[in-house]
Amino acid sequence: MTDRRKFLKNSALFAAFSSLGISVFAGEGGKKKKKGKTNPNSVAGKPLVISTWKHGLAANEGAWKVIDAGGRALDAVEQGVMVTESDKTNTSVGLGGFPDREGIVTLDASIMDERGMAGSVAFVQGIEHPISLARRVMDKTPHALLVGAGAELFAKQEGFVKQKNTLTDTTRKAWQEWMKEKNYKPVINIENHDTIGLLAIDKRGNVSGACTTSGLSWKMHGRVGDSPIIGAGLFVDNEFGAATCTGLGESVLRTLASFLAVECMRRGATPQEACEEAIARIVKKHANFKDFQVGILAITPAGEHGGYAIHKGFNYALHQGGNNRMIDSDYYNKEGK
Repeated sequence: MTDRRKFLKNSALFAAFSSLGISVFAGEGGKKKKKGKTNPNSVAGKPLVISTWKHGLAANEGAWKVIDAGGRALDAVEQGVMVTESDKTNTSVGLGGFPDREGIVTLDASIMDERGMAGSVAFVQGIEHPISLARRVMDKTPHALLVGAGAELFAKQEGFVKQKNTLTDTTRKAWQEWMKEKNYKPVINIENHDTIGLLAIDKRGNVSGACTTSGLSWKMHGRVGDSPIIGAGLFVDNEFGAATCTGLGESVLRTLASFLAVECMRRGATPQEACEEAIARIVKKHANFKDFQVGILAITPAGEHGGYAIHKGFNYALHQGGNNRMIDSDYYNKEGK
């Protein structure tokens, strides 16, 4: 009788889980035995560096130098995004970024290593490499996040030089032009809201990630997006993988999209399935999803990857097997506006 009751109970649980689309044939950590949907551009293989948007090509090269020399993924992701932070022609990352509506450039960044340790800074001004300051927060403080004046004081204590005049001729002219009408509206796939998120796997098989941005152009002074928030713009779990986001940060913050993607992989999803689930969650929670863009990347420790976005136009740079190339991401909104 006891065995019959167990059988009936297990059958009921099986039916319940199946109706929810959850596999009960899972191994340790929730890994499915059967492979799901994969990205056609993805093959297992490490080391690997992957990053968002075209500026990721140069960032990947910077990261790959560290990887190729046998360095840590953590050092690679820091060095990689520093390339983009130093590019004054990039108007969405670093000191060359567009300012807020007060004409002030404020920067956000986060970094996370294979141990699950993380450091972030938000709303900092005049620091050329906020990603390096984020790493100092991780390495030298008991905290995970420092913001504003406190982060800048810590930067001074650590020997960072604060630059006073951070507007370039290009960004100053753009801000002055925007001030004429003060029309605040993010534009899909245009660099007024684009981050660089970079993920890497080193030769030891360890995973790390970095994310850095100047945030939305013409934002309210004091606004902070998803990039410095662990679980939103970036999340790393050395056992199951990592994810990073780019696009309208508010929507990513509301859904913790990077954590969601990694959690999906922990439960057995492929990186492509994980990215699609994260975007589906954003779409479901935002009736105005047709008005903004979000793109997401995810990787497994084996070197498989996924990429997905709300709209057409999101692309990413993949450095794997000695080849650094751009890939156009698949996307949700096939009907357009």
